Amino acid sequence: MTKYRETLNLPRTDFPMKGNLAQREPELLKHWQDMDLYGQIRTAKQGRDKFILHDGPPYANGDIHLGHALNKILKDIIIKSRNLSGFDAPYVPGWDCHGLPIEHQVEKKVGRAGQKVDARTFRRKCREYASQQVARQKADFIRLGVLGDWERPYLTMDFKTEANIIRALGRMIAAGHLLKGYKPVYWCTDCGSALAEAEVDYENKISQQIDVRFRVADQERLNNLYRTTDRKIASVMIWTTTPWTLPANQAVALHPDFDYVLVDDGEERFLLAASLLDSCLQRYGIEHYQIAGSIKGRQLENLRLLHPFYERTVPIIMARHVTAEAGTGAVHTAPGHGHDDYIVGTEYGLPVDNPVDGRGVFVDSTGLVGGMHVDKANNVIIEHMRETGALMRVAKMEHSYPHCWRHKTPIIFRATPQWFFSMDARGLRADALREIDKVNFVPDWGRQRIRGMVAERTDWCISRQRTWGVPIAVFIDRDTGELHPETAALIEKIAVLVERDGIDAWFELQPEDLLGAADTRYSKVLDTLDVWFDSGVSHYAVLATDPRLQYPADLYLEGSDQHRGWFQSSLLTSVGINRIAPYKGVLTHGFTIDAAGRKMSKSLGNTIEPQQITRTLGADILRLWVAATDYRAEMSLSDEILKRMTDAYRKIRNTARYLLANLDGFDPERDGVATEALLDLDRWVLEYTAVLQREIISAYTDYQFHLIYQKLHHFCVVTLSGFYLDILKDRMYTMRKQSHERRSAQTVMYHVVEALVRWLAPILSFTAEEIWQYIPGRRGASVFREDWYTGVVIDPAPLRDEHWRQIIAVRDAVSKQLEQLRVAGAIGSSLDAEVAIYCDGALKDHLLRLEDELRFVCITSYASVGAVREKTEAAVSGGLDDLWIRVQASTYRKCIRCWHHREDVGSNTDHPELCSRCVENVAGDGEIRKYA
Repeated sequence: MTKYRETLNLPRTDFPMKGNLAQREPELLKHWQDMDLYGQIRTAKQGRDKFILHDGPPYANGDIHLGHALNKILKDIIIKSRNLSGFDAPYVPGWDCHGLPIEHQVEKKVGRAGQKVDARTFRRKCREYASQQVARQKADFIRLGVLGDWERPYLTMDFKTEANIIRALGRMIAAGHLLKGYKPVYWCTDCGSALAEAEVDYENKISQQIDVRFRVADQERLNNLYRTTDRKIASVMIWTTTPWTLPANQAVALHPDFDYVLVDDGEERFLLAASLLDSCLQRYGIEHYQIAGSIKGRQLENLRLLHPFYERTVPIIMARHVTAEAGTGAVHTAPGHGHDDYIVGTEYGLPVDNPVDGRGVFVDSTGLVGGMHVDKANNVIIEHMRETGALMRVAKMEHSYPHCWRHKTPIIFRATPQWFFSMDARGLRADALREIDKVNFVPDWGRQRIRGMVAERTDWCISRQRTWGVPIAVFIDRDTGELHPETAALIEKIAVLVERDGIDAWFELQPEDLLGAADTRYSKVLDTLDVWFDSGVSHYAVLATDPRLQYPADLYLEGSDQHRGWFQSSLLTSVGINRIAPYKGVLTHGFTIDAAGRKMSKSLGNTIEPQQITRTLGADILRLWVAATDYRAEMSLSDEILKRMTDAYRKIRNTARYLLANLDGFDPERDGVATEALLDLDRWVLEYTAVLQREIISAYTDYQFHLIYQKLHHFCVVTLSGFYLDILKDRMYTMRKQSHERRSAQTVMYHVVEALVRWLAPILSFTAEEIWQYIPGRRGASVFREDWYTGVVIDPAPLRDEHWRQIIAVRDAVSKQLEQLRVAGAIGSSLDAEVAIYCDGALKDHLLRLEDELRFVCITSYASVGAVREKTEAAVSGGLDDLWIRVQASTYRKCIRCWHHREDVGSNTDHPELCSRCVENVAGDGEIRKYA
């Protein structure tokens, strides 16, 4: 065999079998950096139509987690695929840099602004801290293989961006959306600031639920309404889980259309919604009672009630937010502590009383609970009402309650003077809903999700009482609170100063610097903007001003929580300023969860850090998981899943390596075979590849990445490794090196790897770039400078496709029978066997077309085809209609060169150990094949 080994064309390549991604990827990153790959891509794509994916800025605080990695990899896959599709698709990363979390971190180090350090120094420390966090996160994102303009990201704390945020505020003011109001807002007593809706999470909380008597002050009117002369005390019963809000009570709300019954238990009378009667009486433990009467809620309007512990009366009012789902059907109303309460209170002209300060403490003048924190006040109020007889019942209940997303602590509703964007004064809500219908949402349920949120949301509170943030840079009349009449011009002057000196320019500005010393009527506002406004106006501050980008963007992509966050703040501000949505499309991905379906969190200890994955397995494994998992739902990751991804990666890599190894010595310009001259199997694979490429490009365009993974995996493992390349081994190894048949196969393998490397590039970016360096022929410096491969643009022949699909089905059936023979110990490999196939009709015609080359397809030493009537008793069903198969060990000698058992082995005296085919390939002109 030694002398014949040199006549075999064994595969050879320097492309490593093992990925060693954790070690090799950093080397590629340095190579990309040294060659300025991103700059080269931009040069190569210059002048083409742009595709803009606008980066939703992550917050510059803390190391990136798996959700960050998922988000950035999805964006990178899209950007790279759009570049391959012929677009100029730049990627400008961004960071959200102002706000409370950064303040808290800096406070830990230097103390609070205005106490241990002056405000200017505090803001400088915040800027320094944010810069450090950006640098850390940037390094981790780059390590994931995300290509972008990392040296020129957009930061909301850049002076120019801060100035443009102020200009955007000016545009919203000019459009008439800004108003100042004394309204209840979400308030975190730990933050000491108002919160946006997007800063509120809902968690379970154990509260004290109480039923309280509001005694009727006008008993005579009540008796007249219910047509009774009973003199027993009557009360309206309310139910609440926030006893601390009772000091601010101004009314009790009923639903005008509900029936309210007057219940008499023999000792007292009380009003309840008829539909809640049974649940209330069960809660109170009342078994014996009478119904004194029933009337509609509207008939009780303006009936006066006694406050349960203050010497004042409050009215019954009508409100359609009252429900019959729980409680009593009578709702304690405090306009200073709830949105619905505020709305109905405005209709009735009720006072908006808020006796609670920013720390959650009642002001000293508050009766009964002055100076107490609201949490402590709950028990004091309950005990007082128990003593005075106002309390009917108290119990604990667990329910969903709003919490601060930063501190994870329960928030309160608290009326304070704040700045708002009105949703309805100038049609902001209606315009936003109109634009939502024009946007392409992926998945499509995103449209209804954001539509419902916009339809139901309250006015947007944009003011915060913080130090590190872009200011609401306006002057207001000291007496009336009205904006300065020249606000638009003043905002531009302020923006110019901020663009030069940053936000300190406003905070250190004296009003007379802009208004003149004689004008003392106006004072400057010191509140800062909600950070959701900062990022929300990035369409104005970045997209519309950065020459690398354009407005509106083609796509915004973030997690599903951003329908109430960045997607919505961007929509409202863009519609408010320009009356159009800032995006043409919105893509939403789910959260990362563990194998048990639990959301990943540090507190549960179930996180998998992306840095750990890149250090051990490599970023391409993480990227493959992102692509393989359907992002439209929650995305599960575990060590077991990573192991499966590693196995799938290895199979894809091995397929690419085998293609490269068989291209050793192949020059596509010199050795390539014209399409029409390819062997039939090769032509079919090229056509199959062409169809697959169209499907993959379409899937990239439609953001169906999990389908791409499935198609790639099937193509590499089943179509190529399991079928085509398996069949090719004999042709590639045993035929003459320069033969037409080998060159035909090499031509197709070359086309396949040229297409495959591009399909892989957006997902397995490092591996694709590595493959690129080993493909023969002239090529550019990087796969990422290329477009989709055009060498497989070919019209498939349906008849050829049907022919080979039938062949594959028969081959699969034969392989099952051969495996049984191998397991039984009758053969070692399939080449030790012979197969006889019995079938009729079209299937028989397909098999006979291959002539003697059927054995190369079945990878057996002999393969024959006969009619069903000719089958022997040893034949078994092949699982297809009228297909029968007989396999048996060959009795012929084995050719030591090709390992086929052939009758003619030894027929040539010069080569007694070879079959005649091998003799022809070694010493003759070489065998000829037409099909396989």
